[in-house]
Amino acid sequence: MDLVKNNIENKIHIVRGVQVMLDSDLAELYNTETKFINRAVKRNPNRFPAEFMFQLTEQEWQDLKFQSGTSSEGHGGRRFLPNVFTEQGIAMLSAVLHTDIAINVSIQIMKAFISMRKSLAQLHGLLSRMEGIELKQHNTDKKIEQIFEVLNKDLAPKQGVFFEGQLFDAHVFVINLIKTAKTSILLIDNYVDENTLLMLTKRNKDVQCQVLTRISDSLKKDLLKHNKQYPPIDLIENKGFHDRFLILDNEQLFHFGASLKDVGKKCFAFSRMDNLLAEIKNQHFKIHRT
Repeated sequence: MDLVKNNIENKIHIVRGVQVMLDSDLAELYNTETKFINRAVKRNPNRFPAEFMFQLTEQEWQDLKFQSGTSSEGHGGRRFLPNVFTEQGIAMLSAVLHTDIAINVSIQIMKAFISMRKSLAQLHGLLSRMEGIELKQHNTDKKIEQIFEVLNKDLAPKQGVFFEGQLFDAHVFVINLIKTAKTSILLIDNYVDENTLLMLTKRNKDVQCQVLTRISDSLKKDLLKHNKQYPPIDLIENKGFHDRFLILDNEQLFHFGASLKDVGKKCFAFSRMDNLLAEIKNQHFKIHRT
């Protein structure tokens, strides 16, 4: 008998993790009654171990009916919980029934089992690939988040060199440093002028600013104008420093090879020296206590 492949596959279920068919569905395909199927099993108990055939529990039967819409009576009536047959059990059943229909139908059932296994394997492969894609996407998202976290931290380089002619880049670098200060700025630079004061106007609101420098009359006039328009800068005579230092929030110490007013005009280097911050501050307080 030539049975439609889909009709057989629709009768294959997954119970306890294996593919099985109901005794009533097999009886329908074999053109017999369910009781004749189960009688053949009882006559040959040694041929049907648990991996070939087992009886459903009440819960398994209810779940199966709910999932597949299986009739509560089944083919030929249903007084007991159904038996289900695995692929090996169906092959053994065709051998004990000894009918041409059973043999022919069992061959088609075996082909249906093989086809379903291939479909399940393909589906499993597809799901695995999708999970792999999701994992890669998840890892990519994490890396992107890490990149944005770094970008959002306003991290300044620890050292570098600006060459002659990089006037704009050098100014932007210094101004960005000034903008990162949250509470205080201390600039030690002997050659402060109106350009330096202009840079310091870029600091955030409420950030206190001290400048240690050589104080001239022209600088006093420039500072007076600055302080009338912007939060005041505290100007202190530099008594003991030759090099240029910028201290931000009492946490970050930058050393400059050029005065801020000259950055970008000639080649100069800068470096971050947080490990020397305490010594520079102690020297500053020591000098100005005397």
